[in-house]
Amino acid sequence: MDLFGADISDKALTGAFALMDHEGNVRHLDDFKGRVVAVFFGYTHCPDVCPTTMLSMANAMKLLGKDAGEVQVLFVTVDPERDTQAVLAEYVPFFDKRFIGLYGTPEQLKQAARNYKVVYAKRQADAGDAYTMDHSAGVYVVDRAGKVRAYLKHDETPEQLAHDITQFF
Repeated sequence: MDLFGADISDKALTGAFALMDHEGNVRHLDDFKGRVVAVFFGYTHCPDVCPTTMLSMANAMKLLGKDAGEVQVLFVTVDPERDTQAVLAEYVPFFDKRFIGLYGTPEQLKQAARNYKVVYAKRQADAGDAYTMDHSAGVYVVDRAGKVRAYLKHDETPEQLAHDITQFF
């Protein structure tokens, strides 16, 4: 059981990943052991949920003050077609320079998403090459030992996010 009463103890919810960060380094969840990790799956062309959640996370970090150093926020793209290293390097630090954007091949992203039970799908627009991405929207909190412990709804306020994250300090 996690802090919020939802059963997230399923062995398939490992949180593991092997993805590239927006600076070109290979990253794994284990790289962040000893810190609380907030993981959000989204995409840079998202018109609403993703930028709102990222802004809320940035504001939560401000509320955490000096304790923000105990937290690592990760933005994992579900749109590898458009979200290149360069795009993520511009987008993710816009919200907070400490945030890390992660990307990978379609296969690597599928595996990472499966390890968090995230679903996503490309939705073609009515005309042209335009598309959006339907995706699960929430923030996964991983404790200092690397265990996924909570799923926070995407519409939590910065105050709620900060409070909920500190439960794992």
